[in-house]
Amino acid sequence: VQLQASGGGEVQAGGSLRLSCVASGTIFSIGDMAWYRQAPGKERELVASITDDGISNYKDSVKGRFTISRDNAKNTEYLQMNSLKPEDTGVYYCYARIRRMNWGPKEYDYWGQGTQVTVSS
Repeated sequence: VQLQASGGGEVQAGGSLRLSCVASGTIFSIGDMAWYRQAPGKERELVASITDDGISNYKDSVKGRFTISRDNAKNTEYLQMNSLKPEDTGVYYCYARIRRMNWGPKEYDYWGQGTQVTVSS
């Protein structure tokens, strides 16, 4: 099982980006999914999360600007980022709790490789 993130890039303040993350492999089901980010010199932090039935939660500083969503049929999650600010700059990592086929009922944590988002002022 692996997660593949894409969609990062460089934009000016006020711009938008849409991140995608596709899970592939021997997947039975996917539970919670999320996006984290890590700014230079800082710890990785949770940006947004979404449950398997669509309940979302956001870091206060991105509320009203970012939207997390998922397409369960495609094993994909998205992060729509609008009104971007320089402080949103960082490497964005996707995360998912996945139950694998033939591995029993336990869910395991998986991370994507990270995609760089740079917002210039």
